[in-house]
Amino acid sequence: MKKICILWMTLLLISPLQVFASDLPIPTPTEDANIETRSIEGEEIEGKDELEEKDMMEEKDMIEGKDEAVTTAAEDLIQNGKAGILIDAVTGEIMFEKNSHERMAVASLTKMVAQILILEAVEKGVTTWDEKVTVSANASGMGGSQIWLETGEVMSVQDLMKGISMGSANDATVALAEKIGGTEANFVQMMNDKVKSLGLSDTNFVNPTGLDEENHYSSAYDLAMIAKELLTHEKILEFSSPYEDYLRQDTETPYWLVNTNKLVRFYDGADGLKTGHTDNAGYCLAGTAKKDNMRLIAIVLGEPSASIRNTETMALLDYGFNLYQMNLIKSKNESLGSIDIEKGSISKAEIITGSDIGVIEKKGTDSSQYTQEIKLDEIKLPIKKGTQVGIIQIKNGEEVIGEYPILINQDVEKISFLQTFVNTFTDMFTGTK
Repeated sequence: MKKICILWMTLLLISPLQVFASDLPIPTPTEDANIETRSIEGEEIEGKDELEEKDMMEEKDMIEGKDEAVTTAAEDLIQNGKAGILIDAVTGEIMFEKNSHERMAVASLTKMVAQILILEAVEKGVTTWDEKVTVSANASGMGGSQIWLETGEVMSVQDLMKGISMGSANDATVALAEKIGGTEANFVQMMNDKVKSLGLSDTNFVNPTGLDEENHYSSAYDLAMIAKELLTHEKILEFSSPYEDYLRQDTETPYWLVNTNKLVRFYDGADGLKTGHTDNAGYCLAGTAKKDNMRLIAIVLGEPSASIRNTETMALLDYGFNLYQMNLIKSKNESLGSIDIEKGSISKAEIITGSDIGVIEKKGTDSSQYTQEIKLDEIKLPIKKGTQVGIIQIKNGEEVIGEYPILINQDVEKISFLQTFVNTFTDMFTGTK
C-alpha cells in the first residue's frame, strides 16, 4: 500500500509538469540554427551563419595540404560553377578562366558598380561619409538582402555603405542610388555608362541591386575588370574586410552586421569583395586576397550552394598564389621625379606612380630584365593633385607588357601673364633656371 501511495503522488507531480511543458514553444530548426540563406523576391538574405562557418573551416583544412593537386589540375578548379576567372588585380593578367565571356545573371555582384559610383561621389565632393540620407518608401520596400531600413529613417552614407558592402543590402543600395543619381533609374544609367567607360561589352544592368530581371546580365570577365576598378579605390577595403560590425549602435535597436563573405575570416589575406545569390544567378562571389605584394581577384558564377561557392573561390586563389609571383618594379605613390610647369603657380611639380607596377611571373622562372619608359601628356592648368598626367610603360625588349598611370602629386593653379613675368625674372635672378 505504501508503494502504491508513493507511485500515485509521483504521477500527480509529473502530470502538471507535462502540461506546463506542452505549453512551451518548441523551437523549429530555423529558429534554433541560423540557416544559410532565405530567398525573398529572388535575392538572398545571408546572415550570421554558423553552419556555413563550420563548412568553411572544414573546406579550409581540406584545401590546405593539397596545394600540389590544386596547382596541377587547373581544369578541376571550377567543376560546379557555370563560369569563373582568376586575374592579377594590378596587371589584369588572366591566370585561369572558364566561360569568362558568357552573359548570365550575376545577382549582387552588380553592386560593385554601385560601390564604384558611391566612392567616386565621395571623392568628388558630391557627398560625404557623414552626410545623412533620408530613406524613401521605394528604398525601404526593397526585398531580398536588407538592413531593414524604414521609410523616413535617417542613416549616414558611411553606414549605408557598410550595409551594402558587408550585408549586401538592397535597401541601402537603393537609398544611396537615389541620393547620388536623383532617381534609381538615373543611377542605373550611370552604372551602365561607367561599365562602357571601362570598355566592357558583356554587361547591362536594369537595377542597381542585382535582383533577377530580364536583360540584366554580366560576365565573369567583365566582373573581374569591374572588381579591378573598384580596388583602385582603396577605401573599399575598409568596408569589405571587417567580418562584423554594428549599425544603429547608439540606438535602442543596434543591428549586428555580419559579412556575407566568409573568406574574410577564413582565408589568409582575403579582404573582399562581394557575394551574391538569386534563383537565376545561383551563388556567386567576387573574392580578393593579397599575399607577398600580389593581389588576386577570383570570380565564380552559378555555383549550386554557398559552401561550394566558397570552396571553388578558395581553390582559384590558392592556384594563383601557388603558381605565380609578383615581380614588383615600383610601389604605388613612388616618386618619379618632377616635371616643369609653364605658367603655373609653381614651376616644378612632383610626379608619382598611380599604382603598384610589376610583372606576374611563374614561380621558379628566371626574372627577365625589364626597361621603363615614361610618356607624359600635355599639362593643362589648373590641375589637381592625383590627376593622371601620363603613363609609364614596362617593356621586355621592344614588347610593351604593361602600362601604368602617372599622377601629379601637387595642386597647380594657372597664373596671370604678369605673375609669369615676375616668376621668370625671379628664377633668372636666383639662378633656378
